[in-house]
Parts: sequence; structure tokens; C-alpha cells
Amino acid sequence: KNSLPTEDGIQLTVNGGATVKIVDNSKDFVDTRNHWAKDAIDFVSARGLVSGMSETTYAPDNATTRAQLWTILARMDGADTNSTGAWYAAAQDWAVKHGVSDGTSPDGKIAREQLATMLYRYAQSRGLVKADVQGDLSTFTDSASVSPYAVEAMRWAVGAGIVNGMDGKLNPQGEATRAQMASMLM
Repeated sequence: KNSLPTEDGIQLTVNGGATVKIVDNSKDFVDTRNHWAKDAIDFVSARGLVSGMSETTYAPDNATTRAQLWTILARMDGADTNSTGAWYAAAQDWAVKHGVSDGTSPDGKIAREQLATMLYRYAQSRGLVKADVQGDLSTFTDSASVSPYAVEAMRWAVGAGIVNGMDGKLNPQGEATRAQMASMLM
């Protein structure tokens, strides 16, 4: 999950002794072959963080749900996301326990500022937020429409290069698509 492709191969960190097995886990979704987010979708799906809607389709322009994001972040954290009840129950519990989400509205479509906020909370819980990484939201024409709870997270996301905007706008209340989510995760 934490490996990075480089020009010369793959970079990964191994603590202690280990046997490294390289597995080609790439996917070939028919609906992403010419999509702007193909590389990001390939990146997150090959690491087992995101699944397609089927073996052959990813649905890149569909909205991301809260339950989908909880599951992805729990997988990134190495949590077991298998559930005996609702498919997302283990990830929902994980998200609440780690302060990533309040666990409500699992089927709710997630806004871009909500996605940035949950990513920020996840990064904070892992000690990955650097105090000096603060982007300037005023460069975006709709920066005033960022909800007060999301301002700090959006500054972090912009400063870290996770959010780049769309045609000069952050579109904070816009639905986060599965493609945008994959791009932000990559």
C-alpha cells in the first residue's frame, strides 16, 4: 500500500528483515481508459484501497459516499474492513474511533470540503500534518464559500498539493467524485 513507483522501479520501506514479493495488482477498468484521473485510479486501486463498482467498471464520475471514504481510510491505516453487518460497519467504527468522522449518513454523498476534512483528520491522526503547510485559499474565486469547519483542512489540502481547484475555484460544496477522491488520495 505504501509503495511508490519510481523511474527505476518501486520504492518501499521495510522495517527489519523481510521477504518482498512484487505482485502486479493493476486493474483495467473500461470506463477509465481515457479518463483524466486514470493514473490516480490505477494508483489507488492497485494498492487495494479502492475497488471498482464491478471487475470492469470504476464509475469515476459517480459521487463518493461517506462509507466509501471511511473504508478507504481504514484500509490505508491497515484496519480490517470486513464486516458482519452493513458492508461499511467496521470502517464506520474505525472512522469514529480515530476522529475522522462522526459516523453519520454512510450513504451520503461527500462534498469536496468534507473529503479534504476527513483526509486532514486522518493525516493528523497519523502525525502527517506539518504546521508550515498552509495554502492560500484567497487565490480561488470561491474561497469565501468554504465552511468554517473546513477552512483549516482546505488550507492544508491546498498547501500540500492535494487540492488544486477547478478552473480557479475550490468548489467546496460540490460533490466529490470517485475520480477526484482517487486523485486526492494519490
